[in-house]
Amino acid sequence: MAFLGIGLMGNPMVRCLLRAGYSVTVWNRTHSKAQVLRAAGAQPVIAVAEAVGGADVIISMLEAGPIVAQVLQEAMPALPAGAIWIDMSSTKQAEAQQFHASLQAAGHGFVDAPVSGGVGGAQAGSLAIMAGASAGDYARVEDILAAMGRPTLVGPAGSGQVAKLCNQLIVGATLNIVAEALLLAQAAGADAAAVRTAIRGGFAESKVLEVHGQRMLERNFVAGGQVKSQIKDMHNILAAAEAARVTLPLTQLVTQRYETIAATYPTADHAAALLALEALNPGQRLGNGPDKLS
Repeated sequence: MAFLGIGLMGNPMVRCLLRAGYSVTVWNRTHSKAQVLRAAGAQPVIAVAEAVGGADVIISMLEAGPIVAQVLQEAMPALPAGAIWIDMSSTKQAEAQQFHASLQAAGHGFVDAPVSGGVGGAQAGSLAIMAGASAGDYARVEDILAAMGRPTLVGPAGSGQVAKLCNQLIVGATLNIVAEALLLAQAAGADAAAVRTAIRGGFAESKVLEVHGQRMLERNFVAGGQVKSQIKDMHNILAAAEAARVTLPLTQLVTQRYETIAATYPTADHAAALLALEALNPGQRLGNGPDKLS
């Protein structure tokens, strides 16, 4: 198989595939990022066409829909007959549907399979994988996806992106709510860390409270998921909502909150929602430690 896009997520995802016994050819626009996987057993190549030429399964993990479209166009003439393309990038639903239409017209299969779980989930092989595909295409790649995490077929092509947007909607909003809760706890005279401990296990428990609540207390904003990526997701959510003719007022507000720090902290972790909140509350700052941004 071929894996296109060796970034923060792609690197550990390829390592999971290699550990599962798959032979993987890897490509990245910056070749050095693919080259580091040679020692793990992958075969790095310089050209997209070389990567996909002998691959019956192609996986892409790229920055955004337009980049996927560009790479797909570059790769299409070299695809072997009946290949299946799994795009694990986060794109717009309409983009995923267009990728499916283009590949289907050329006799190829397509699965949009965005993920949630961050770099830690990619390293552990425990990603939540939301797949949009026909039942037949999904059956062809289910075992491959299972090597990287927990795949679920959620509907036809494009539905994986809808599921990912729903996930990011909940994550983005919850990050902001956790920031508000912890800042309120401290400002009102309580021990914010103790409040977090006290409410864990109740109805307020979540992975965001567990992981990012602690990051906020430590003021650790070293990126897992970046602010700029969260904003991209929020814009895609609003585009999907407009297409589905529904209004999402809280999502609109969360998008605005992230946009206030887009220029200042674009590559900080999306837990930097706390920094956006503190900017609204001069003189209020959670904890006493320095900000960790890199």
